[in-house]
Amino acid sequence: MSVNISNRVRLVALFVVVTLVASCGLPRSGPNKREIYSSSVQRQGDAFIVTVNDRVVKYTSVAPVIDFSAKFKRAGKIGSDIIRPGDVLGLTIWENVSDGLLAGVGQSASSLQQIQVDATGSIFVPYAGRIKAAGNTPDQLRVIITKKLDAQTPDPQVIVKRLAGDGSSVSVMGGVGMQGVYPIQAATRTLTAMLAKAGGVTIEPEVAQIKVTRGNQAGKAWLADLYSNPKSDIALRPGDKIFVQQDRRAFTALGATGTQRRVPFTSQKLSAIEAIAQVGGLNSNLADPTGVFIFRDEPAEIANGLLGRTDLKGSQRFAYVLDLTEPNGMFLGRDFMIRDGDTVYVTEAPFVQWNKTLGVLNRGIATGSSVKTVTGL
Repeated sequence: MSVNISNRVRLVALFVVVTLVASCGLPRSGPNKREIYSSSVQRQGDAFIVTVNDRVVKYTSVAPVIDFSAKFKRAGKIGSDIIRPGDVLGLTIWENVSDGLLAGVGQSASSLQQIQVDATGSIFVPYAGRIKAAGNTPDQLRVIITKKLDAQTPDPQVIVKRLAGDGSSVSVMGGVGMQGVYPIQAATRTLTAMLAKAGGVTIEPEVAQIKVTRGNQAGKAWLADLYSNPKSDIALRPGDKIFVQQDRRAFTALGATGTQRRVPFTSQKLSAIEAIAQVGGLNSNLADPTGVFIFRDEPAEIANGLLGRTDLKGSQRFAYVLDLTEPNGMFLGRDFMIRDGDTVYVTEAPFVQWNKTLGVLNRGIATGSSVKTVTGL
């Protein structure tokens, strides 16, 4: 009888010790599922806990569209031959005499290269004087120069070429093969053509974004969309600044995953399952597959729609929970889209904390035994 009582006392003492150890704050990766649920708005907390289902997926799949505005798309291709201030011209003039005004002795043609159109749009041609070049095509300017020279030399023949110049050029910067200033020519009047001229994009195409600044306007589009949607391949304008950059969106992975860090997006769209896979999946020794949470702030319109309310104002904190053990859990995880700034958190399985507690007790018992052996008690 006394032995049974003694055993019961030991069991009670063991239970008390286990409880005390468990409450001492053993190391762990974060809150468990029960603690997260206890912080919900429904329990006077500050976040709405929402279980992911088909309706939730539909409401939360809205993502900001990255594309050029209609104003950018409406701009037609400029005439590549229109001369503008800053352009550089090349002139070749033939004279129908052996001793012409411009040609050297024994020559019938003279070449005037690198004639820059000044800020007023004019150029100076010997014996023809100052001529308004801007606003004309090379052929129109040829006729003007020919008429001016006709009074000085018999039957002159003129060729005008528009060379690369500052008047219709764009700057290309960022993740391209060759950054620099490039003229808008017949073959490079669209964005994709100019990017090819600059050596192509050196960033992974799936995450490459193209930003174009035009005066006080700016637009941005995905590189992939420039090829899949011809309307996004906008026509360029003199002075455009083209910047190629990598997508800066990222999410944070915490808890019982393969790694815990800030993770950049690797594609335009990223699902919860893909996000988990990017960090090495669930830790098989720690993770609770019924407690995969995605934390984010939702705008009022989405929050009201999800909760069937109309009174919420401003952004609201949400914790979406996925249960990957459900029959359609993997499908929902595949369809639920991750957004920039999300936190993906995987809780630890309930038995993990119990195992940690037992580990602490075993170490304590082993230490006590060692002390007993050393002291001889």
